[in-house]
Amino acid sequence: MPSHFTRRSLIRGITAATAVATLATGLAACGGESDAATTTGNAAASGSVTIGRVSNGAAKETTLKVSEVKSISAELPAAVKKSGKLAIGIGALPSGFAPLAYVGDDQKTLTGAEPDLGRLVAAVLGLTPETKNFTWENLFVGIDSGKVDVAFSNVTDTEERKKKYEFASYRQDNLGWEVKKSSTWNFDGDYENLAGLTVSVGSGTNQEKILLEWKKKLEAEGKKLTIKYYPDRNGLYLALGSGKIDAYFGPNPGIAYNVSQTAGTANATRNAGTFSGAGETLQGLIAATAKKDSGLAKPLADAINYLIENGQYAKWLAAYNLSNEAVAKSEVNPPGLPLDNS
Repeated sequence: MPSHFTRRSLIRGITAATAVATLATGLAACGGESDAATTTGNAAASGSVTIGRVSNGAAKETTLKVSEVKSISAELPAAVKKSGKLAIGIGALPSGFAPLAYVGDDQKTLTGAEPDLGRLVAAVLGLTPETKNFTWENLFVGIDSGKVDVAFSNVTDTEERKKKYEFASYRQDNLGWEVKKSSTWNFDGDYENLAGLTVSVGSGTNQEKILLEWKKKLEAEGKKLTIKYYPDRNGLYLALGSGKIDAYFGPNPGIAYNVSQTAGTANATRNAGTFSGAGETLQGLIAATAKKDSGLAKPLADAINYLIENGQYAKWLAAYNLSNEAVAKSEVNPPGLPLDNS
């Protein structure tokens, strides 16, 4: 996960509260790297990949038809193609971060949107996916050392990281607005719509920095924005449900997860809009991350674009309630967060 928003704010804003208790149990006993990799069959041979398995309600289990595309697999570096495997790094230790990567309700399967996309990409490349779970810091050590070929782990594309890694983008890096389902308020991309509201945000996060800047602008216009902080997600959602706050501003994937978990209950919420995690001037991007000059970025991007063009990508996002983070195209090393904001 990126230091920009998803590492700091996803850890503070999602992990502890939205990962269910069994996730923590399944992962907490592990050290810096999982003891065993998880190999999920050769989807290219079977012609299908099942996503959303044992997801504890974070996703709708869906089987997608996908097989090797030889024109794309031919682009692979010889060593990777010869191995027949795609070693996929996930930085979800110790407790996971639903809905992106965590141990499923069978308490053993590494599931979530990120490993599932890795499996889909491996199928297009004609490779057997082998997922390996790390702490966030050791994920990059795994790439550097060759323990994994690529990370699918909510890594933000930054210019600083391009010094060591190459990227194939696959999701927008977004913050989101969460409100009660009955609320009629929407962000609509305009901070002016925050005037008069009471909003909660995680302390010390990138989204807090953005929100404080908007508060300052509104105050200069003679308008008020009240910001409240809560020590945990339980307090936050009690406040949202009781009307003490109007909205929560946080990592979009975590909001997507809570929306799916509360659907059909008295505490149902909805997403009221998104905002780039990179700020107003740049759409942040999440990208598959490989060692620089590995030769993997192009076949990865081509595989993702195949999934986009043939509909599996949209179904993958929809299964995890993340359609609002779709990209039109996977790009190799697109503009990332600048060096002064990495």
